Amino acid sequence: MEIIITEAATKKINARTDGREGYLKLKYDTDGCGCAVNGIVALWFVPELDDNDISIETNDRTVYLEKSKIIFFDEQMKIDFSEVTNCFQLISPQQMLNGHMSLIIKKKID
Repeated sequence: MEIIITEAATKKINARTDGREGYLKLKYDTDGCGCAVNGIVALWFVPELDDNDISIETNDRTVYLEKSKIIFFDEQMKIDFSEVTNCFQLISPQQMLNGHMSLIIKKKID
């Protein structure tokens, strides 16, 4: 799997996560979607990784995905940021996986 992070996305990610420790994760989020195959890809910044997360090296930083959800992603993807919509986007050569992603900062639960 190949993930490219554009310069625009890198700048926005860095601005939102400056001074925080954590990991960038593409999360296939099924909360409120009905079932496991009805989900949406979300961009999360998490303080800790889960045991089933796998790492994908990118041109900028390591991105993590849940191993069990890798089937919902394409082989080549790009994380971009649109100034027009003020949102992150996950794009592949085949499709727009999510054109309106927010970067969700997850806090550590003690």
